[in-house]
Amino acid sequence: MTPRTALGALHIGALMFGLTGVFGKLAAATPAVVVFGRAAFAVLALAFFARFASQHGWQKLQAVDWRRLALSGVLLAGHWVSFFIAVKVAGVAVATLGFASFPAFTVILEGLIFRERIRANEIILVALVSVGLVLVTPAFDLASGATTGLLWAILSGLLFSLLSLTNRASSGRIPAVQAALCQNVVVALCLLPVAAPQLSEVRAIDWLWIALLGVFCTGVAHSLFVASLAVIKARTAAVVFAMEPVYGITVAWLLFDENPTLRMLLGGALIIVAIVVSSQMSGSTSKKTVEAEAASH
Repeated sequence: MTPRTALGALHIGALMFGLTGVFGKLAAATPAVVVFGRAAFAVLALAFFARFASQHGWQKLQAVDWRRLALSGVLLAGHWVSFFIAVKVAGVAVATLGFASFPAFTVILEGLIFRERIRANEIILVALVSVGLVLVTPAFDLASGATTGLLWAILSGLLFSLLSLTNRASSGRIPAVQAALCQNVVVALCLLPVAAPQLSEVRAIDWLWIALLGVFCTGVAHSLFVASLAVIKARTAAVVFAMEPVYGITVAWLLFDENPTLRMLLGGALIIVAIVVSSQMSGSTSKKTVEAEAASH
C-alpha cells in the first residue's frame, strides 16, 4: 500500500465499522442470532485473510494466552449483544453514541486496574463524555425506549473498554488477526446454545445482512486496519477510527430517517471530540494498541 491508498483503506474500514448498527437493525433477528452469525462469518473472513494476506505467522499459544483469549471472547460476546439490544430498542444513533463512551471507561479503568494517577486532561475527557451522554438522552425515564437503549449502549462501551484493555495486555505476543479469529470462535460458541433453536426461523434476507455484518464489518474492516497500519502512523489510524460514529449515524439518518435533534448532535460532537482527544493525548499510542482496539470491535 502507498500512504494514500492506506489512508483510503482506513476510512473504508471505519465506514464498515460504522455500518455495524445499520446491518444489525436491518436484520430482523434477535441479538443472540445476529451476534452468533456475525462471529461465524467473521471467522471465515479472518481465516481467509490470515491464510492469504497476513504477513504475520501463526503464534503458538500458551495456557495464559488461551485464558486471555477466552476471557476476551466472552467480553466481546457481551459487548456485541448489549450493543445490538441498544440498536433494536433505541436505534442506531443512540446505540452508537452510547457505545462511543468507552474512552471515559478506559481512563477510569486504567486508573483503577493499573493504579495510575488520572491526569487533568483525562478528567476533562471523562467530563466531555458525561456531558455528551446527558445531551444524547432525551429524558431520563426507564420506561422510555431511548433511555433503556442508551443504558444498554453504555454497558456495551464498558465491556468494549474492558475488552480493549485485555487485548492490549496480550497484543505484544499474539498477532491481531489471530487474536480476533480466536475471539470470534469463542463468541460463536457462547451464543450457539441460545441462537441454535432460532436459526431455522431466520429469513434469507436476514442471513444476507448478518453475513455482510460478519464479513465486511468485522473481517474485512479489521483486516484493512491491520494492513494499513504497515504504512500509516498509529495516531492517524486512531483519529480515523474516531470517525466511525459519524459514518454510522449518517447512514442511519439516510436509511431509517433517524433524524437526530440539535441536542443529540451537540452531545455526539462532544463524545467524538473526546474520542479524538483520547487517541492523541497518550504519548504511548502504538500500532499494537490500535490493532488491539480494532480487534475488539
